[in-house]
Amino acid sequence: MRDGLRGLTTRGRSFLAAAVAAAISALLLGERDLLRVAVLLAVLPLLAAAYVGRSRYKLACVRSLDPHRAPVGASSRVVLRLQNMSRLPTGTLLLEDRLPYALGSRPRVVLERLGAFQASSVAYTVRADVRGRYAVGPLGVRMTDPFGLCELSRAFPSTDRLTVIPQVTPLPSIRLPGEYAGSGDSRARSVAVHGEDDAATREYRMGDDLRRVHWKSTARTGELMVRREEQPWESRATVVLDTRAYGHRGEGPTASFEWAVSAAASITVHLRQAGYKLRLVTGSGADVDAAEAAGDGVLLDHLAEVRLEQRGELTTLVERVRQRADGGLIIALLGSLSTAEAQLLAALRGNGATCVAFLLDSAGWLNLPERARADAQQAHGAAALALLQSGWRVIGVEHGSQLPALWPQAARGSQGFAMRAALAETVAGGVK
Repeated sequence: MRDGLRGLTTRGRSFLAAAVAAAISALLLGERDLLRVAVLLAVLPLLAAAYVGRSRYKLACVRSLDPHRAPVGASSRVVLRLQNMSRLPTGTLLLEDRLPYALGSRPRVVLERLGAFQASSVAYTVRADVRGRYAVGPLGVRMTDPFGLCELSRAFPSTDRLTVIPQVTPLPSIRLPGEYAGSGDSRARSVAVHGEDDAATREYRMGDDLRRVHWKSTARTGELMVRREEQPWESRATVVLDTRAYGHRGEGPTASFEWAVSAAASITVHLRQAGYKLRLVTGSGADVDAAEAAGDGVLLDHLAEVRLEQRGELTTLVERVRQRADGGLIIALLGSLSTAEAQLLAALRGNGATCVAFLLDSAGWLNLPERARADAQQAHGAAALALLQSGWRVIGVEHGSQLPALWPQAARGSQGFAMRAALAETVAGGVK
């Protein structure tokens, strides 16, 4: 009852004030009818306070998110199920779910009435254009009587997490360099990348299916040979994400860093679907192996939270990759580099690794004067040439480039880019 009195609205307090005024007037004027009005005015807010206060702690709430992991720009549906756990019906309920600013304004939903042990569900949608993990909730409920004389607020402590992951773009299937590098147990060959048939052969063993006989090898060796269904090598890949703040330009969802994060997400998902044993390394400290049971979720969750490092150094990133270097394919998403920084990346070429760099011309994400733009292009070309000379395959990324269009260059090499970079250096040398 005490909590209910504290929850009286302006209307309820006005009723009590009117009751006091009517009672005083009735005593001064000797009007019993006016005293009855005063009693009625006083009883109404008191009954409302008792009614609302009694049902305050008898509500249960369950929240569900569908999906709980959504890409940037997509929507997620939030469903709230509220149940009245008491025998008394509730009054009007105003629901307000607390949301971070990135998910939009707080939704407000009105439930007119919940009967005894009755449940009702309401839903709303949220959308985020910025990566991250966001807390949804807690839910606030304001309960009021039918006359609006008393109002009490309550907050459910439970919250849920919505993970906004980078945008994942489907990539075309290509034969990548170094795809059989690495070691480990044999695995089934990926049909999506290599086709349906494996031409590797072995000697025929008792019980082998005769339909697997490889007649050309049999004729060449003089012994019955059958096709292998498995390869003794395991395809491994390491995706490296450069998080140096001074290597990227632009702000918000259209920044060069967001392009790199989305590209890293697309490449990791594509390689996992192609059967690669995958590792993700970022300059912000993440070093994640993709376990089969976890699927792509563990990788995408890390990419959802990755941020630029103001004091990030390329040396630290190179050392982190080399700590567990096991050959295979290395794909790096790199921001702007100096020539010295590009030369540092040559250390990753050891142990038979094949290295592919998506080198972002991050200055293109800014509107620069003509002279500054020319200087940025020259520095970009010099860094690309240094990478090429150290054995990397380099794919230049300009503002507005689409990853699916660039991805086939990872298989074809970077001869065209090498010629342009060499020409840029020759021109620069001539100017000097």
